[in-house]
Amino acid sequence: MKLKYKIHDNQHQIYFCKKKELHKITECLEKSNSDKNILFVYDDNVNKKIVNNILDELNSFGCNLFVMECKGSKQNKNEKFLFKILDILLKNKFTKKSIIISFGGGVVGDVTALASSLYLRGLIYFCIPTTMTAIVDSSIGGKTAINYKGVINSIGNYYHPNTVFILEETVKEIPDREYFAGFAEIIKCGLIGKNKILTFLEEERSGLINRKIEKVFKICLMTLDTKIKFFSGDIYEKNLRLMLNFGHTFAHAIEMAIENNLKKDFIRHGEAVGIGILCEIYYSNKKKNNLFKSVFNFLKSFNLPVNLDNSNIPIKKIKIQNEIYKNLFLDKKKVDKHPRYISLKKKGDPSIKEMKDYDFINDTILQVIFEDK
Repeated sequence: MKLKYKIHDNQHQIYFCKKKELHKITECLEKSNSDKNILFVYDDNVNKKIVNNILDELNSFGCNLFVMECKGSKQNKNEKFLFKILDILLKNKFTKKSIIISFGGGVVGDVTALASSLYLRGLIYFCIPTTMTAIVDSSIGGKTAINYKGVINSIGNYYHPNTVFILEETVKEIPDREYFAGFAEIIKCGLIGKNKILTFLEEERSGLINRKIEKVFKICLMTLDTKIKFFSGDIYEKNLRLMLNFGHTFAHAIEMAIENNLKKDFIRHGEAVGIGILCEIYYSNKKKNNLFKSVFNFLKSFNLPVNLDNSNIPIKKIKIQNEIYKNLFLDKKKVDKHPRYISLKKKGDPSIKEMKDYDFINDTILQVIFEDK
C-alpha cells in the first residue's frame, strides 16, 4: 500500500511495508539524490531486532552511517536533544544532500524533523514512526517542535518528511497502551472529516484490537488521507488545518498540568486528546448530548480513558483543575484574550471558536475531566 501527496509541488509518499519489505527504504534512498551520509536516530525503547534489521538494510545501501540512540519521553522533547542531533551533523560535516532518519514516536520524530529543518536550512528527512499516535498523526503534516519553559511545542516550524515508512513489524511491537492511545487521533479524524472512519472502527473493531495488519493499515490509510485533505492546502494553519486541532486545546492543557506537577509521563498524548475531544464537544453543546455519549462509548471501546479519575493518576484535584484552566490560555491557537478551540455540533462540521464563557470552562473541566456527579 502507498499514499502520495504534494506539498508546494514536491512529491511526498507514505509506504505501508509488510514483513520483509525493508528494501523499500533503500529504494527510496536511491532516488533521493543524497551524498549517502545518514544519521539514524532511534528511541531506546523500540525493538532492537527491528533496529538492527533496518541498520543492515541501510548498510547494504553503501552509506556513511551514523547512529544515535535517544530517549523518546516527553521530558526529552527539549533543546538539549535538539542540539545533540545538530552537534553530530556539524561534527561529521553533513551537507544539504545528507539524510536523517527518525525511528521512534512523536517526540523523536518532532525533534529530529526540527533538526532536519534547521541544519543548513534543511536536509533530507525520512520518518519511520513506532507508536500508533505517530503513525496516524505526527508522522505527516510537517509540524516540528520542542517544548520550552514548560510550554508544549512552543518552538518549532514546518518541515515535511520526504517519505514515511509504516512497518508491520513495528505495529505488532507497539505496547497495548501506546497502540490504543493512537485511536483517539483516528476517532478525531472520523469526527471532523467526511469519511467512513467511524463506520470502519465500529465494523472492524475486533480485527483492529487484534491487530490484523490489513485492517490496521486500512484505518491508518483512511486517517492519513483525511489529515492530508485538511493540511495540504493550508500548511501554516490559517484556516482548514486548524480543525486537526480538535481536542488539543484541552489535551495540551491537561498534559502540561500533569507534567508540571508530577514530572512524569502519566498520560499519553492520545489519551489526553480523547479526553480533550469530549471536553470540546461538551463545551460546544453546553451538555452531554448524543454526540458526546457516542464518542464517550467509542473511546471506551478502544480502551481509552474518558476522564482523569479513571487514569490512575495520583493527582491533587484542585491544583490540577486550576492548572488546566490556566494552561488553556497558553494555547498556540489563541489570537486574542480568549482561548480558541474546535467546536463540533455534528459529525463532519467542525469550526474554530473562542471560549468566552469562563464559568463554563470550569464546568467543563469538572464535569468532563473529573466527571463530577
